[in-house]
Amino acid sequence: MRWVDFKDSVKRFWSEYKHQKSGMVGLALLIILVILAIAAPIITNPNIPKEWQTGQYWITNPKNAPPSWENYFTKTTKAPEKVFTINDMKLATKKNGSYTVYTLTINYYMRYNVPPKDIVITGLQSNASKPQNTPEVSILVQRPPEKGVKYNDVLVLSGAKLPNGGALQLAYTPQTKQLVFYWLYENGILKLPMMNIPSALPLETKLLYLNQQIQMNGTLYSYFQSADIMRIIFGQVTDKNGKPLPLSEIVYNAPGLQGNYKIIITVKAPSNVKVNFDKFEVALVGRTYGLLGTDQMGRPIAIGLLWGIRVALAIGISVAASTVIIGILIGVTSAYLGGWADEFIQRVTEFMMTLPVLPMLILLSLYLGGRINLSQLVGILVLFGWMGTTKVARSMALQIKEQTYIEAARALGAGTGRIVFKHIVPQLLPYAFANIALSVPGAILSEAGLSFLGLTNPNLITWGQMLNNAQANGATINGYWWQVIPPGLAIAIVGLIFVLIGVSLDTVLNPRLKRA
Repeated sequence: MRWVDFKDSVKRFWSEYKHQKSGMVGLALLIILVILAIAAPIITNPNIPKEWQTGQYWITNPKNAPPSWENYFTKTTKAPEKVFTINDMKLATKKNGSYTVYTLTINYYMRYNVPPKDIVITGLQSNASKPQNTPEVSILVQRPPEKGVKYNDVLVLSGAKLPNGGALQLAYTPQTKQLVFYWLYENGILKLPMMNIPSALPLETKLLYLNQQIQMNGTLYSYFQSADIMRIIFGQVTDKNGKPLPLSEIVYNAPGLQGNYKIIITVKAPSNVKVNFDKFEVALVGRTYGLLGTDQMGRPIAIGLLWGIRVALAIGISVAASTVIIGILIGVTSAYLGGWADEFIQRVTEFMMTLPVLPMLILLSLYLGGRINLSQLVGILVLFGWMGTTKVARSMALQIKEQTYIEAARALGAGTGRIVFKHIVPQLLPYAFANIALSVPGAILSEAGLSFLGLTNPNLITWGQMLNNAQANGATINGYWWQVIPPGLAIAIVGLIFVLIGVSLDTVLNPRLKRA
Protein backbone atom coordinates (compact mmCIF):
# COMPACT_ATOMS: atom_id res chain seq x y z
CA MET A 1 0.00 0.00 0.00
CA ARG A 2 1.28 3.42 -0.95
CA TRP A 3 1.81 6.10 1.72
CA VAL A 4 -0.87 8.30 0.12
CA ASP A 5 -3.40 5.46 0.24
CA PHE A 6 -2.49 4.75 3.86
CA LYS A 7 -3.02 8.41 4.80
CA ASP A 8 -6.39 8.45 3.08
CA SER A 9 -7.42 5.27 4.91
CA VAL A 10 -6.44 6.76 8.28
CA LYS A 11 -8.36 9.98 7.52
CA ARG A 12 -11.48 8.05 6.54
CA PHE A 13 -11.22 5.90 9.64
CA TRP A 14 -10.82 8.92 11.93
CA SER A 15 -13.68 10.82 10.30
CA GLU A 16 -15.97 7.90 11.12
CA TYR A 17 -14.49 7.04 14.54
CA LYS A 18 -14.85 10.57 15.94
CA HIS A 19 -18.60 10.31 15.49
CA GLN A 20 -18.64 7.38 17.92
CA LYS A 21 -19.33 9.18 21.21
CA SER A 22 -18.59 6.19 23.41
CA GLY A 23 -15.39 5.52 21.50
CA MET A 24 -14.22 9.10 21.94
CA VAL A 25 -14.93 8.95 25.66
CA GLY A 26 -12.94 5.72 25.89
CA LEU A 27 -10.07 7.18 23.87
CA ALA A 28 -9.92 10.32 26.03
CA LEU A 29 -9.85 8.24 29.21
CA LEU A 30 -7.14 5.99 27.73
CA ILE A 31 -4.99 9.03 26.93
CA ILE A 32 -5.38 10.22 30.53
CA LEU A 33 -4.34 6.78 31.80
CA VAL A 34 -1.26 6.72 29.56
CA ILE A 35 -0.24 10.21 30.73
CA LEU A 36 -0.65 9.18 34.39
CA ALA A 37 1.34 5.99 33.80
CA ILE A 38 4.20 7.92 32.20
CA ALA A 39 4.13 10.64 34.85
CA ALA A 40 4.00 8.28 37.86
CA PRO A 41 7.74 8.60 38.68
CA ILE A 42 7.48 12.39 38.41
CA ILE A 43 4.28 12.74 40.45
CA THR A 44 5.53 10.44 43.21
CA ASN A 45 9.04 9.02 43.50
CA PRO A 46 10.96 6.90 40.95
CA ASN A 47 12.09 4.57 43.77
CA ILE A 48 8.54 3.60 44.75
CA PRO A 49 8.68 0.09 43.13
CA LYS A 50 11.88 -0.72 45.07
CA GLU A 51 10.52 0.62 48.35
CA TRP A 52 6.97 -0.72 48.03
CA GLN A 53 7.62 -3.69 50.33
CA THR A 54 9.95 -1.75 52.68
CA GLY A 55 8.07 -0.91 55.86
CA GLN A 56 10.72 1.56 57.02
CA TYR A 57 10.10 3.75 53.97
CA TRP A 58 6.48 4.34 55.04
CA ILE A 59 7.23 4.81 58.75
CA THR A 60 5.84 8.35 58.85
CA ASN A 61 2.49 7.28 57.37
CA PRO A 62 -0.43 6.06 59.49
CA LYS A 63 -1.50 2.46 59.03
CA ASN A 64 -5.03 1.62 57.84
CA ALA A 65 -5.92 5.32 57.77
CA PRO A 66 -9.05 6.44 55.88
CA PRO A 67 -8.95 9.30 53.32
CA SER A 68 -8.67 12.83 54.72
CA TRP A 69 -11.86 13.96 52.99
CA GLU A 70 -13.81 11.61 55.24
CA ASN A 71 -13.71 14.43 57.84
CA TYR A 72 -16.21 16.41 55.74
CA PHE A 73 -18.85 13.71 56.22
CA THR A 74 -18.44 12.90 59.92
CA LYS A 75 -19.02 14.85 63.11
CA THR A 76 -15.84 13.46 64.67
CA THR A 77 -12.92 14.96 62.78
CA LYS A 78 -9.58 13.12 62.76
CA ALA A 79 -6.17 14.75 62.50
CA PRO A 80 -4.54 14.32 59.07
CA GLU A 81 -0.85 13.80 58.36
CA LYS A 82 1.37 16.82 59.06
CA VAL A 83 5.10 16.78 58.27
CA PHE A 84 7.47 19.50 59.46
CA THR A 85 10.84 19.97 57.78
CA ILE A 86 13.76 22.02 59.09
CA ASN A 87 12.35 25.00 57.16
CA ASP A 88 9.21 24.87 59.33
CA MET A 89 11.16 24.91 62.61
CA LYS A 90 12.95 27.57 64.57
CA LEU A 91 16.53 26.40 65.24
CA ALA A 92 18.70 27.73 68.08
CA THR A 93 22.22 26.57 68.95
CA LYS A 94 24.24 27.04 72.13
CA LYS A 95 27.35 25.58 73.71
CA ASN A 96 27.04 23.73 77.03
CA GLY A 97 30.49 22.72 78.17
CA SER A 98 31.83 20.03 75.86
CA TYR A 99 28.41 19.64 74.23
CA THR A 100 26.44 21.53 71.64
CA VAL A 101 22.71 21.81 72.25
CA TYR A 102 20.36 22.37 69.32
CA THR A 103 16.82 23.47 70.10
CA LEU A 104 14.15 23.13 67.42
CA THR A 105 10.70 24.61 68.00
CA ILE A 106 7.55 23.64 66.11
CA ASN A 107 4.18 25.41 66.34
CA TYR A 108 1.20 23.14 65.71
CA TYR A 109 -2.45 24.12 65.79
CA MET A 110 -4.60 21.11 66.67
CA ARG A 111 -8.24 21.64 65.68
CA TYR A 112 -9.54 18.08 65.50
CA ASN A 113 -11.66 15.90 67.76
CA VAL A 114 -9.21 13.01 67.44
CA PRO A 115 -5.51 13.98 67.75
CA PRO A 116 -2.54 12.62 65.76
CA LYS A 117 -1.62 8.97 66.11
CA ASP A 118 2.14 9.31 66.61
CA ILE A 119 5.12 11.64 66.47
CA VAL A 120 7.93 10.30 64.28
CA ILE A 121 11.37 11.87 64.04
CA THR A 122 13.58 10.98 61.06
CA GLY A 123 16.48 12.30 59.02
CA LEU A 124 18.89 13.38 61.76
CA GLN A 125 22.38 12.97 60.37
CA SER A 126 25.65 13.01 62.27
CA ASN A 127 29.23 11.80 61.91
CA ALA A 128 29.30 10.12 65.34
CA SER A 129 31.54 7.06 65.05
CA LYS A 130 31.09 5.77 68.60
CA PRO A 131 27.80 4.85 70.32
CA GLN A 132 28.57 7.14 73.27
CA ASN A 133 28.82 10.10 70.88
CA THR A 134 25.41 9.50 69.30
CA PRO A 135 23.19 12.61 69.60
CA GLU A 136 20.58 12.52 72.36
CA VAL A 137 17.06 13.73 71.71
CA SER A 138 14.57 15.12 74.22
CA ILE A 139 11.06 16.35 73.41
CA LEU A 140 8.77 18.64 75.37
CA VAL A 141 5.17 19.34 74.33
CA GLN A 142 3.63 22.59 75.58
CA ARG A 143 -0.12 22.12 75.68
CA PRO A 144 -2.79 24.82 75.57
CA PRO A 145 -4.06 25.84 79.05
CA GLU A 146 -6.66 23.46 80.46
CA LYS A 147 -8.75 24.06 83.57
CA GLY A 148 -7.65 21.89 86.47
CA VAL A 149 -4.24 21.05 84.93
CA LYS A 150 -1.35 22.50 86.92
CA TYR A 151 1.49 21.47 84.59
CA ASN A 152 0.74 22.03 80.91
CA ASP A 153 4.21 21.05 79.69
CA VAL A 154 4.59 17.34 78.97
CA LEU A 155 8.06 15.84 78.72
CA VAL A 156 7.55 12.99 76.26
CA LEU A 157 11.17 11.96 75.60
CA SER A 158 14.38 12.42 77.56
CA GLY A 159 17.90 11.70 76.32
CA ALA A 160 16.99 9.07 73.72
CA LYS A 161 19.84 8.08 71.41
CA LEU A 162 19.13 8.73 67.72
CA PRO A 163 21.78 7.21 65.42
CA ASN A 164 22.59 8.57 61.99
CA GLY A 165 19.55 8.20 59.71
CA GLY A 166 17.53 6.47 62.43
CA ALA A 167 13.92 7.04 63.46
CA LEU A 168 12.06 7.57 66.72
CA GLN A 169 8.38 6.63 67.02
CA LEU A 170 7.09 8.10 70.27
CA ALA A 171 3.90 6.03 70.36
CA TYR A 172 6.04 2.87 70.50
CA THR A 173 8.73 4.18 72.86
CA PRO A 174 8.37 2.78 76.43
CA GLN A 175 9.94 5.87 77.99
CA THR A 176 7.32 8.12 76.38
CA LYS A 177 4.52 6.13 77.95
CA GLN A 178 6.19 6.29 81.37
CA LEU A 179 6.78 10.05 81.10
CA VAL A 180 3.19 10.75 80.07
CA PHE A 181 1.80 8.63 82.92
CA TYR A 182 4.13 10.46 85.32
CA TRP A 183 2.71 13.74 83.99
CA LEU A 184 -0.78 12.46 84.81
CA TYR A 185 0.46 11.61 88.31
CA GLU A 186 2.01 15.07 88.74
CA ASN A 187 -1.32 16.69 87.90
CA GLY A 188 -3.18 14.50 90.39
CA ILE A 189 -5.09 12.63 87.69
CA LEU A 190 -3.34 9.29 88.16
CA LYS A 191 -3.62 7.88 91.69
CA LEU A 192 -0.92 5.39 92.64
CA PRO A 193 -1.93 2.38 94.76
CA MET A 194 0.87 2.81 97.31
CA MET A 195 3.17 5.66 98.34
CA ASN A 196 3.69 8.92 96.53
CA ILE A 197 6.89 9.48 94.58
CA PRO A 198 9.28 12.00 96.23
CA SER A 199 9.76 15.01 93.96
CA ALA A 200 13.47 15.34 94.86
CA LEU A 201 14.39 12.06 93.19
CA PRO A 202 16.10 11.99 89.77
CA LEU A 203 13.78 11.50 86.79
CA GLU A 204 14.99 7.95 86.09
CA THR A 205 14.30 6.93 89.70
CA LYS A 206 10.86 8.52 89.59
CA LEU A 207 9.98 6.55 86.49
CA LEU A 208 11.29 3.36 88.11
CA TYR A 209 9.02 3.89 91.14
CA LEU A 210 6.10 4.68 88.85
CA ASN A 211 6.65 1.58 86.76
CA GLN A 212 6.85 -0.66 89.85
CA GLN A 213 3.58 0.65 91.26
CA ILE A 214 1.77 0.38 87.94
CA GLN A 215 2.83 -3.26 87.61
CA MET A 216 1.47 -4.00 91.08
CA ASN A 217 -2.04 -2.92 90.07
CA GLY A 218 -3.74 -5.04 87.41
CA THR A 219 -6.11 -2.30 86.23
CA LEU A 220 -3.39 0.35 86.01
CA TYR A 221 -1.07 -2.07 84.23
CA SER A 222 -3.80 -2.84 81.68
CA TYR A 223 -4.33 0.87 81.03
CA PHE A 224 -0.59 1.42 80.76
CA GLN A 225 -0.06 -1.37 78.23
CA SER A 226 -2.93 -0.48 75.92
CA ALA A 227 -3.10 3.31 76.28
CA ASP A 228 -3.33 5.48 73.17
CA ILE A 229 -0.54 7.76 74.35
CA MET A 230 -1.17 10.49 71.79
CA ARG A 231 -4.74 10.88 72.99
CA ILE A 232 -3.31 11.82 76.39
CA ILE A 233 -0.69 14.23 75.03
CA PHE A 234 -3.11 16.02 72.72
CA GLY A 235 -6.32 15.31 74.62
CA GLN A 236 -8.49 16.70 77.39
CA VAL A 237 -7.81 15.17 80.80
CA THR A 238 -10.33 17.24 82.79
CA ASP A 239 -13.97 18.19 82.32
CA LYS A 240 -15.30 21.74 81.94
CA ASN A 241 -15.27 22.14 85.74
CA GLY A 242 -11.61 21.15 85.97
CA LYS A 243 -12.26 17.75 87.48
CA PRO A 244 -10.23 14.80 86.13
CA LEU A 245 -11.94 12.60 83.58
CA PRO A 246 -12.08 8.86 84.30
CA LEU A 247 -8.70 7.28 83.58
CA SER A 248 -10.30 4.77 81.21
CA GLU A 249 -11.62 7.62 79.07
CA ILE A 250 -8.31 9.50 79.15
CA VAL A 251 -6.16 6.57 77.98
CA TYR A 252 -8.57 5.26 75.32
CA ASN A 253 -10.94 7.97 74.16
CA ALA A 254 -9.87 11.40 75.44
CA PRO A 255 -11.45 14.23 73.40
CA GLY A 256 -8.92 16.29 71.49
CA LEU A 257 -7.73 19.42 73.28
CA GLN A 258 -7.91 21.98 70.50
CA GLY A 259 -5.50 24.89 70.44
CA ASN A 260 -1.90 25.90 69.80
CA TYR A 261 0.81 23.41 70.74
CA LYS A 262 4.51 24.01 70.85
CA ILE A 263 6.79 21.01 70.32
CA ILE A 264 10.32 21.67 71.55
CA ILE A 265 12.98 19.20 70.40
CA THR A 266 16.41 19.31 72.00
CA VAL A 267 19.33 17.57 70.33
CA LYS A 268 22.47 17.26 72.45
CA ALA A 269 25.73 16.13 70.85
CA PRO A 270 29.45 16.36 71.68
CA SER A 271 30.99 19.49 70.20
CA ASN A 272 33.28 17.41 67.96
CA VAL A 273 30.28 15.66 66.37
CA LYS A 274 28.76 17.39 63.37
CA VAL A 275 24.97 17.29 63.24
CA ASN A 276 23.15 17.90 59.95
CA PHE A 277 19.47 18.88 59.92
CA ASP A 278 19.01 19.18 56.14
CA LYS A 279 16.84 16.04 55.97
CA PHE A 280 15.46 16.32 59.49
CA GLU A 281 11.70 15.80 59.64
CA VAL A 282 9.08 15.58 62.37
CA ALA A 283 5.88 13.87 61.27
CA LEU A 284 2.67 14.14 63.23
CA VAL A 285 1.21 10.88 62.01
CA GLY A 286 -2.46 11.49 61.34
CA ARG A 287 -5.49 9.28 61.67
CA THR A 288 -6.47 10.12 58.09
CA TYR A 289 -4.24 10.32 55.05
CA GLY A 290 -4.36 11.86 51.62
CA LEU A 291 -6.82 11.21 48.86
CA LEU A 292 -7.46 7.48 49.32
CA GLY A 293 -5.99 6.51 52.71
CA THR A 294 -3.34 3.88 53.45
CA ASP A 295 -2.99 0.11 53.83
CA GLN A 296 -1.64 -1.98 56.72
CA MET A 297 1.95 -0.92 55.99
CA GLY A 298 1.16 2.77 55.68
CA ARG A 299 1.45 2.72 51.88
CA PRO A 300 -0.82 5.29 50.19
CA ILE A 301 -3.59 3.65 48.19
CA ALA A 302 -3.46 6.51 45.66
CA ILE A 303 0.21 5.81 44.88
CA GLY A 304 -0.55 2.11 44.45
CA LEU A 305 -3.36 2.92 42.01
CA LEU A 306 -1.14 5.30 40.06
CA TRP A 307 1.73 2.83 39.65
CA GLY A 308 -0.73 0.00 39.01
CA ILE A 309 -1.82 1.73 35.79
CA ARG A 310 1.58 0.89 34.28
CA VAL A 311 1.31 -2.83 34.96
CA ALA A 312 -2.35 -2.98 33.94
CA LEU A 313 -1.74 -1.33 30.57
CA ALA A 314 1.48 -3.25 29.96
CA ILE A 315 -0.09 -6.63 30.69
CA GLY A 316 -3.46 -5.88 29.10
CA ILE A 317 -2.15 -4.51 25.80
CA SER A 318 0.79 -6.92 25.42
CA VAL A 319 -1.31 -10.00 26.22
CA ALA A 320 -4.22 -8.88 24.03
CA ALA A 321 -2.00 -7.99 21.08
CA SER A 322 0.04 -11.19 21.34
CA THR A 323 -2.96 -13.50 21.65
CA VAL A 324 -4.75 -11.88 18.71
CA ILE A 325 -1.68 -11.89 16.45
CA ILE A 326 -0.82 -15.51 17.29
CA GLY A 327 -4.44 -16.57 17.00
CA ILE A 328 -4.90 -14.95 13.59
CA LEU A 329 -1.68 -16.38 12.20
CA ILE A 330 -2.51 -19.91 13.39
CA GLY A 331 -6.13 -19.64 12.22
CA VAL A 332 -5.24 -18.33 8.77
CA THR A 333 -2.47 -20.90 8.33
CA SER A 334 -4.82 -23.69 9.35
CA ALA A 335 -7.53 -22.57 6.92
CA TYR A 336 -5.19 -22.05 3.99
CA LEU A 337 -3.28 -25.32 4.37
CA GLY A 338 -6.36 -27.47 4.88
CA GLY A 339 -6.18 -31.26 4.97
CA TRP A 340 -4.33 -33.08 7.73
CA ALA A 341 -2.52 -29.86 8.81
CA ASP A 342 -5.85 -28.14 9.39
CA GLU A 343 -7.16 -31.16 11.30
CA PHE A 344 -4.07 -31.32 13.51
CA ILE A 345 -4.11 -27.59 14.30
CA GLN A 346 -7.81 -27.65 15.11
CA ARG A 347 -7.49 -30.67 17.41
CA VAL A 348 -4.65 -28.97 19.29
CA THR A 349 -6.72 -25.79 19.52
CA GLU A 350 -9.74 -27.66 20.85
CA PHE A 351 -7.59 -29.53 23.36
CA MET A 352 -6.24 -26.22 24.66
CA MET A 353 -9.78 -24.85 24.85
CA THR A 354 -10.91 -27.75 27.03
CA LEU A 355 -8.26 -27.07 29.67
CA PRO A 356 -9.57 -25.29 32.79
CA VAL A 357 -7.76 -21.97 32.49
CA LEU A 358 -7.64 -20.73 36.09
CA PRO A 359 -6.42 -24.02 37.63
CA MET A 360 -3.81 -24.31 34.86
CA LEU A 361 -2.67 -20.74 35.49
CA ILE A 362 -2.34 -21.51 39.20
CA LEU A 363 -0.38 -24.73 38.54
CA LEU A 364 2.00 -23.01 36.12
CA SER A 365 2.49 -20.13 38.56
CA LEU A 366 3.37 -22.57 41.33
CA TYR A 367 5.69 -24.47 38.98
CA LEU A 368 7.53 -21.21 38.27
CA GLY A 369 8.05 -20.59 41.96
CA GLY A 370 4.74 -19.08 43.00
CA ARG A 371 6.10 -15.57 42.47
CA ILE A 372 6.00 -15.06 38.71
CA ASN A 373 7.42 -11.89 37.19
CA LEU A 374 5.88 -9.69 34.53
CA SER A 375 7.31 -11.44 31.46
CA GLN A 376 6.37 -14.89 32.80
CA LEU A 377 2.86 -13.65 33.53
CA VAL A 378 2.45 -12.33 29.99
CA GLY A 379 3.72 -15.63 28.57
CA ILE A 380 1.31 -17.70 30.67
CA LEU A 381 -1.70 -15.56 29.75
CA VAL A 382 -0.79 -15.67 26.04
CA LEU A 383 -0.37 -19.46 26.20
CA PHE A 384 -4.01 -19.88 27.25
CA GLY A 385 -5.54 -16.97 25.35
CA TRP A 386 -5.07 -17.48 21.59
CA MET A 387 -7.58 -20.27 20.88
CA GLY A 388 -10.78 -18.23 20.51
CA THR A 389 -9.17 -15.87 18.00
CA THR A 390 -7.83 -18.87 16.05
CA LYS A 391 -11.32 -20.31 15.60
CA VAL A 392 -12.79 -17.03 14.36
CA ALA A 393 -9.80 -16.28 12.11
CA ARG A 394 -9.99 -19.75 10.55
CA SER A 395 -13.67 -19.37 9.69
CA MET A 396 -13.04 -15.97 8.10
CA ALA A 397 -9.98 -17.23 6.22
CA LEU A 398 -11.93 -20.20 4.80
CA GLN A 399 -14.27 -17.74 3.08
CA ILE A 400 -11.51 -15.42 1.90
CA LYS A 401 -9.35 -18.16 0.34
CA GLU A 402 -12.20 -19.08 -2.01
CA GLN A 403 -12.28 -15.58 -3.47
CA THR A 404 -11.30 -15.09 -7.12
CA TYR A 405 -8.29 -12.86 -6.41
CA ILE A 406 -6.77 -15.61 -4.23
CA GLU A 407 -7.13 -18.06 -7.13
CA ALA A 408 -5.56 -15.48 -9.46
CA ALA A 409 -2.62 -14.96 -7.10
CA ARG A 410 -2.11 -18.70 -6.88
CA ALA A 411 -2.26 -19.01 -10.67
CA LEU A 412 0.39 -16.29 -11.03
CA GLY A 413 2.71 -18.38 -8.88
CA ALA A 414 2.40 -16.56 -5.54
CA GLY A 415 3.73 -18.64 -2.69
CA THR A 416 1.84 -19.62 0.47
CA GLY A 417 3.53 -16.95 2.60
CA ARG A 418 2.74 -14.18 0.14
CA ILE A 419 -0.90 -15.21 -0.21
CA VAL A 420 -1.36 -15.50 3.55
CA PHE A 421 0.37 -12.24 4.54
CA LYS A 422 -0.42 -10.16 1.44
CA HIS A 423 -4.00 -11.16 0.62
CA ILE A 424 -5.65 -12.92 3.58
CA VAL A 425 -4.25 -11.42 6.79
CA PRO A 426 -4.92 -7.78 5.73
CA GLN A 427 -8.60 -8.66 5.35
CA LEU A 428 -8.66 -9.70 9.00
CA LEU A 429 -7.07 -6.53 10.37
CA PRO A 430 -10.39 -4.79 11.19
CA TYR A 431 -11.38 -7.79 13.28
CA ALA A 432 -7.89 -7.89 14.83
CA PHE A 433 -7.92 -4.26 15.98
CA ALA A 434 -11.36 -4.52 17.54
CA ASN A 435 -10.51 -7.87 19.16
CA ILE A 436 -7.29 -6.51 20.67
CA ALA A 437 -9.21 -3.73 22.40
CA LEU A 438 -11.92 -6.11 23.60
CA SER A 439 -9.36 -8.64 24.88
CA VAL A 440 -7.56 -6.19 27.18
CA PRO A 441 -10.12 -6.37 30.04
CA GLY A 442 -9.87 -10.16 30.14
CA ALA A 443 -6.08 -10.02 30.39
CA ILE A 444 -6.24 -7.45 33.20
CA LEU A 445 -8.80 -9.53 35.08
CA SER A 446 -6.65 -12.65 34.71
CA GLU A 447 -3.63 -10.84 36.13
CA ALA A 448 -5.74 -9.44 38.96
CA GLY A 449 -7.01 -12.94 39.76
CA LEU A 450 -3.51 -14.40 39.95
CA SER A 451 -2.26 -11.45 42.00
CA PHE A 452 -5.24 -11.70 44.33
CA LEU A 453 -4.32 -15.34 44.95
CA GLY A 454 -0.77 -14.23 45.81
CA LEU A 455 0.90 -15.96 42.84
CA THR A 456 2.65 -12.97 41.31
CA ASN A 457 5.78 -11.11 42.35
CA PRO A 458 4.89 -9.03 45.45
CA ASN A 459 7.30 -6.32 44.29
CA LEU A 460 5.01 -5.66 41.33
CA ILE A 461 2.58 -2.87 42.17
CA THR A 462 -0.67 -4.19 40.72
CA TRP A 463 -4.30 -3.68 41.60
CA GLY A 464 -4.72 -7.41 42.13
CA GLN A 465 -1.81 -7.37 44.58
CA MET A 466 -3.49 -4.50 46.44
CA LEU A 467 -6.67 -6.56 46.74
CA ASN A 468 -4.59 -9.49 47.98
CA ASN A 469 -3.08 -7.27 50.69
CA ALA A 470 -6.53 -6.01 51.63
CA GLN A 471 -7.81 -9.57 51.96
CA ALA A 472 -4.83 -10.54 54.14
CA ASN A 473 -5.50 -7.45 56.26
CA GLY A 474 -9.16 -8.36 56.77
CA ALA A 475 -10.21 -5.11 55.10
CA THR A 476 -13.79 -6.19 54.44
CA ILE A 477 -14.27 -7.41 58.01
CA ASN A 478 -12.65 -4.36 59.62
CA GLY A 479 -14.41 -1.83 57.40
CA TYR A 480 -11.34 -0.61 55.52
CA TRP A 481 -13.38 0.09 52.40
CA TRP A 482 -10.69 2.35 50.91
CA GLN A 483 -8.39 -0.67 50.54
CA VAL A 484 -10.93 -2.63 48.48
CA ILE A 485 -13.13 -0.28 46.46
CA PRO A 486 -10.48 1.87 44.67
CA PRO A 487 -8.44 -1.01 43.13
CA GLY A 488 -11.65 -2.87 42.27
CA LEU A 489 -13.08 0.22 40.59
CA ALA A 490 -9.80 0.81 38.75
CA ILE A 491 -9.97 -2.67 37.21
CA ALA A 492 -13.60 -2.13 36.20
CA ILE A 493 -12.96 1.35 34.73
CA VAL A 494 -9.97 0.24 32.64
CA GLY A 495 -12.01 -2.70 31.38
CA LEU A 496 -14.88 -0.35 30.47
CA ILE A 497 -12.49 2.00 28.62
CA PHE A 498 -11.25 -0.76 26.32
CA VAL A 499 -14.76 -2.13 25.81
CA LEU A 500 -15.92 1.33 24.66
CA ILE A 501 -12.97 1.58 22.27
CA GLY A 502 -13.36 -2.00 21.03
CA VAL A 503 -17.08 -1.73 20.31
CA SER A 504 -16.55 1.56 18.48
CA LEU A 505 -13.72 0.08 16.42
CA ASP A 506 -15.89 -2.88 15.54
CA THR A 507 -18.71 -0.57 14.47
CA VAL A 508 -16.44 1.56 12.27
CA LEU A 509 -14.38 -1.25 10.74
CA ASN A 510 -17.16 -3.80 10.26
CA PRO A 511 -19.53 -2.55 7.53
CA ARG A 512 -22.33 -4.84 8.69
CA LEU A 513 -22.47 -3.05 12.06
CA LYS A 514 -22.72 0.45 10.61
CA ARG A 515 -26.04 2.19 11.08
CA ALA A 516 -27.69 3.87 8.18
